[in-house]
Amino acid sequence: MWFLCHSYSVTYPFINMGTFTKFVSDYCKAWEKLGREQFLKSVTQFIKDEAKSPLFSKSDKLSGLSQNIYDLLLCGLRGLLKKDSVISVLRDMIVVHADIPSILLDVVCVLDAETSLEVQSEERSNFCYLVRELESFISDKLLKERLEIDTLQDVGTLKNKNFYTKFIKIKTKLYYKQRKFNLFREESEGYSKLIVELNQEISENTEWKTLLEIIQSLIGCFNLDPNRVLDIILESFEARPHLDKLFISLINNYMADPQVISEVLGFKLGNMEVLESYKEPPALMTVIALLLQHQVIFLDDIYPWLRPDDTIMAREAEKEHKAVQDFIRKINIVSTKGPQSNAPAEFIEEKADPQEYWSNQKLVLCEALLKVTAWKEFAALSARLPTTSVAPRPAMALCTMLHALVEPLYRKHCRIAPKIIGKPVPPLKSPLAPKACKTFESMKETVIPAIVLLGPSLHHDAILMYKIIRILRTARSLDGDPLYHEALTVLDTAILPALTLMEGNCCMAEEVYTLLKLYPYQCRYCIYARWKNESGERIPSLMRVRGNSLQRIKHIMKRVSKENIKPQGRLIGKLSHAAPAFLFDYMLLQIQSYDNLIGPVVESLKYLTSLSLDVLGYCLVEALASRRGTAGAAHPPALQALAAFSAAAFKKHNIELTALLQFVANRLKAQQSHDLLILKEIVQKMAGIEAAEEMTPEQLDAMAGGELLKGEAGYFSQVRNTRRSSARLKEAIVGNNLDIALCILSAQQRHCCVWKEYAEDSPSSGEPPGSQLKVVGRLADQCQDALVQLGTFLASSHAPDEYAARLPALQELLRDYHVDADVAFFLHRPVLAQKIAGKAEYLRKGSDSKSESVEKSIERYNIASKEALEPIVTSVTPLLPSRVWEDISPQFYVTFWSLSMYDLRVPVESYEREVDRLKTAAANAAKDTSQGSKGKKEQERFNTLVDKLQEERRRQEEHVSRVRARLQRECAGWFPARAAKSAKNETVTRLMQLCLFPRCIFTAPDALYCAEFVHTVHALKTPNFSTLLCYDRLFCDIAYSVMSCSEGEAARYGQFLCRVLRTAMRWHADRGAFHAECAHYPGFVTKYRVSNQFTEANDHVGYENYRHVCHKWHYKITKAMVVCLDSGDYVQIRNALIVLIRVLPHFPVLAKLAQIIERKVEKVKEEEKSHRQDLYVLATGYSGQLRNKVPHMMKESDFHQIVNLQVGTPPKATTVASAVGTGAGGAAGPSAVPRDEPKRERESTSPPQPTHHSDTEKRESRTSDRRREESDREKESKRESRSSLKERVKEEIRSKERSPRERSHREERYLETVSPPHEHRHPSDDLDRDVKRRKVESSSNGKGSKEIEERSPEKEKRKAKLRGDERKERKMNRKRDRAEESTLLEQKRRREEQKVVVKVGGHQNGSQEDHHYEKYHKREKSPFRDRSHEESREKHRRTNETKIRR
Repeated sequence: MWFLCHSYSVTYPFINMGTFTKFVSDYCKAWEKLGREQFLKSVTQFIKDEAKSPLFSKSDKLSGLSQNIYDLLLCGLRGLLKKDSVISVLRDMIVVHADIPSILLDVVCVLDAETSLEVQSEERSNFCYLVRELESFISDKLLKERLEIDTLQDVGTLKNKNFYTKFIKIKTKLYYKQRKFNLFREESEGYSKLIVELNQEISENTEWKTLLEIIQSLIGCFNLDPNRVLDIILESFEARPHLDKLFISLINNYMADPQVISEVLGFKLGNMEVLESYKEPPALMTVIALLLQHQVIFLDDIYPWLRPDDTIMAREAEKEHKAVQDFIRKINIVSTKGPQSNAPAEFIEEKADPQEYWSNQKLVLCEALLKVTAWKEFAALSARLPTTSVAPRPAMALCTMLHALVEPLYRKHCRIAPKIIGKPVPPLKSPLAPKACKTFESMKETVIPAIVLLGPSLHHDAILMYKIIRILRTARSLDGDPLYHEALTVLDTAILPALTLMEGNCCMAEEVYTLLKLYPYQCRYCIYARWKNESGERIPSLMRVRGNSLQRIKHIMKRVSKENIKPQGRLIGKLSHAAPAFLFDYMLLQIQSYDNLIGPVVESLKYLTSLSLDVLGYCLVEALASRRGTAGAAHPPALQALAAFSAAAFKKHNIELTALLQFVANRLKAQQSHDLLILKEIVQKMAGIEAAEEMTPEQLDAMAGGELLKGEAGYFSQVRNTRRSSARLKEAIVGNNLDIALCILSAQQRHCCVWKEYAEDSPSSGEPPGSQLKVVGRLADQCQDALVQLGTFLASSHAPDEYAARLPALQELLRDYHVDADVAFFLHRPVLAQKIAGKAEYLRKGSDSKSESVEKSIERYNIASKEALEPIVTSVTPLLPSRVWEDISPQFYVTFWSLSMYDLRVPVESYEREVDRLKTAAANAAKDTSQGSKGKKEQERFNTLVDKLQEERRRQEEHVSRVRARLQRECAGWFPARAAKSAKNETVTRLMQLCLFPRCIFTAPDALYCAEFVHTVHALKTPNFSTLLCYDRLFCDIAYSVMSCSEGEAARYGQFLCRVLRTAMRWHADRGAFHAECAHYPGFVTKYRVSNQFTEANDHVGYENYRHVCHKWHYKITKAMVVCLDSGDYVQIRNALIVLIRVLPHFPVLAKLAQIIERKVEKVKEEEKSHRQDLYVLATGYSGQLRNKVPHMMKESDFHQIVNLQVGTPPKATTVASAVGTGAGGAAGPSAVPRDEPKRERESTSPPQPTHHSDTEKRESRTSDRRREESDREKESKRESRSSLKERVKEEIRSKERSPRERSHREERYLETVSPPHEHRHPSDDLDRDVKRRKVESSSNGKGSKEIEERSPEKEKRKAKLRGDERKERKMNRKRDRAEESTLLEQKRRREEQKVVVKVGGHQNGSQEDHHYEKYHKREKSPFRDRSHEESREKHRRTNETKIRR
């Protein structure tokens, strides 16, 4: 039947009328001759295999047989062929294959449908004829089966006219009429016997076949309904579910149709009564679970009968999810009506109604499946449920099953101790249950998927959770870890979410961390992220805990303070055991807003578990990564608070540092300089290495000592409390190869941050271009501080050999990593020092002499230094142009960069001060008897420190002596001789460009080192080095240096200038010190000769001339500071104030210069008071300090000797000050007097030729002349002091009456009078002059316009009166000036006559004193002659004022 239906369905669609024409042309025209045989032949070719249908070819395509038969019959219907011919052909075809009659009738059915439309047509009559003829060779049954009833009646096959009515009645009776059963009246005996047979004492050994035979006999005897019998069998199974083996086999053999069984069960489920007293799943659910487990029925069949519907369950789950979301939303709402008006109460989950659970047949079936250990069926059913977590009862049933599965593996590998047996778990009884795990690999089959499916519901069984953690931890310790990825999945989906639902189980949290800590921080932090952000947002139970935790932590954080750390810390700890991530987000948010919470919160973290601390590390990284800095801020407040909290927390508690350090490194790679603040804070707190620029002078001096002195007196905080934290920091940095990487990244970031931040400073934001320079400077300082901190920490924490092995070569740092020389040598300096010390120690051990002498120690040190530094010199030489080494040698370059302050000077005062402090502390500890033994321990500790400090001082003194001897030996080759003889001296330029300036702004100790190194080079009497030119370049060119510094660099540069000024002013104040340290030193030679065998005495600068040079330096510094303060630029004003604060101990010392600077600072205060507050604060601070120094200021006459020149006579030669200024930028030759000066003028000022006398007469006359000259000078100085006092009073009166504009003109003229001549002025001088000129012009233009606008007759009268008074005053001044000029001319003439002496002597050029006179006083072209020929500065000032008044 199926085949016939199939053939009909296949044949009909492929009937093609297009082939009919071809059939007629091929067969019908010659049917009698060849057509019939050809047609039969074509039909037989389709029939080759009796077993295969002729409808299809070998390729399973339609063969075309149906189409040929259709065309044949159609030709017969239409009269193209005789009907008898068609019948004869069909009779011959039927015998060919057994399927031909069926195929033929399929085609006849098609033609029946086509011809039935017109019953009276010829084709219909022909069709009926053909069908009647078919009855002769086709069976009657086949025709009746295929053809329609109407067709059969038309043909005459059916004779009875009532056949159709009878057919309908029989069909209705067969398919639609039901039998009537009255079970309890008509057949009660049969069912009663069936119930008795099924409920008798049946054991497990009873054969199901016997029972089945009895049931079948009862059905046959009493005509029982099979479905009702099945229902009674299931009822009996419910009463005794433990006989599952018997009943399963009985049901399976009685009713093999699972759908029928499911329908019966569905009927029973629909009428099942729900009771609240259930303690186990109903027996019907157990029967269904057993039937599913044994595959008697299938889940697809029974699932539609279970209630409630999935849509209802999904709706309930969504409702619960929205309720929790609303609760969390209300927590975050800020109420304006009061603290309690809108705050929701704590979300308490309502107790589940037992009847609600038992009415959910799907959940109850889940529990029943797990009770019978049908794991696969349970997994399939759970996958269909629209819930996010497993219900409590199914979860506990699953945990019970998992206990039995992991028991063998747990007992074998994870027992705590052999003697602790524990409670054994029996194995599962069902043969269809999952197999117990005996290997770690076998856990992948059932246990791991079951735990993943269990998810957060694992919290119902803490013991199972412990077992799973220990099994996974044991597997992690094996080679290869067979459960590596599975353990991560279990942690992510089950263990950590389950921990959230446990109320404060700290033991479980610690156990979880014992597994988590075995994985790298990348895996752990990924798990924490999913735990916090995905699970907490998806699962309602976790969301509920999150809301409650957030509400509690808000309550706690409002009350945290220093006074209640202990109780509030315990509350935080208890709350963090379960859900730490949710808490820390809020805590970090509060800390970013209120940084005063950092201390109390860090102290309260001691109650946290290891897991909570690790999660805190992740939350910190997440908070730092998601932070958005404040625009225009170098250190956003939020970042500062997070960095400070991170450093304090990581120091106080054992939190893994690797992730945070790697985060900083990644941010530096992404050119984010702000995050270096994190590294800076961590190194400062954990290693005790501070980056404090505001060091006291005592601290800076202590930084030149050993490590012990630095720790005791060099830092603000005590270093001894950082031993453990610094070890952890070193382990984190070195263990992940971040030490050198962070150093290089920090060094590169110093330049990167400048260009990156400046490029991002777009003027479109409404700010003027360059407004971010302040931010850029602070970022650069931050990079610098972090680099110095990190480098210092690495050098002090590493073993020397380890540090040297990890550090790249110096040439590699400079060439490949593009690191500057200051950073490269800063990192390599400890390595070089250790190499030299190690080599010297090796040589000492290898020497045969037992006695140790200083000379041998120095010799060994020199050899070791040469061997250690020679490769450095070789590698550095190609990195700089060859012309650089024409001015300074590579040996000097390496020596400068390789030494430190520790090598040049012993801070004796710091050692003595610290020793005295420790001795006092020890004495106080000994007197304090209240502490008992603790006081004695403190005393012993102080005494031990004293001994260590004294030993350290002794070692440093020996080391400094060896370094000094080495430098004394090397200094001869530092500066090539050609540098001194060249027309343009570039030695000082190279020294400042490549050595002094880069290093003096690196760190504060380096600034002092640079000043000390210059003094050391001078003290060593280094050939071809001019200390005077070096100092002159330092002090005369500071304007551009100050402008180009950041805030920190300006402070360090000021420290450097202060220390250099201290040396210069010490020589200025003490004639004896000057003669002892400078008078005959090469550094104070002013003329360099071709032959260096002898240096004449008059080539050196004298004491008075040096004081004149110091005067010039002070005016140069004043001029540079005035330019910066008047610029209006933020950076210049700030840097100038910083430098002025740093050099305040030694500048200004002249009262006049102090007044100029004070006025400029007051102007800055007025302008910036409401504009830029930080500049106002700086200026105010400096102004107050400057006022305190005013009583100690010097007059100009006390600073250096002041003499006046003849009126109207131009100077014949420049002073030492101008000569030094020339030497700094041009030739250091004699004077710069114009050559076209008349010869007679030079002769008029030259002394007469000396006459010949004896040596004795000459000495006596010279001595008497000197005495008279000294007495005249004393009298003259007294007169000048009296006159200057009167003049000062008059000047003060005039200055009060003078307008501010005139005062500014006067100050500028005063500065110009002490500047060098125009031809010797530097470009900076011209620039300063142009700036001032433009300012004066602009101010004069503005004031002039105002005067024109404000004219009136009264004002004209007042001005006329003032002009008359001024004319009188000018007339009196001219008289006074003429009197003073005549006095000065007379004094000059008298001095010149007294200086004529006879030239004889023991010197190779005559008497040394006479020779000194000839070279120093007589020669008019020398720049170092007596300053008595120079015109008075006061005279210049008065005459210029007179001209302006006119």
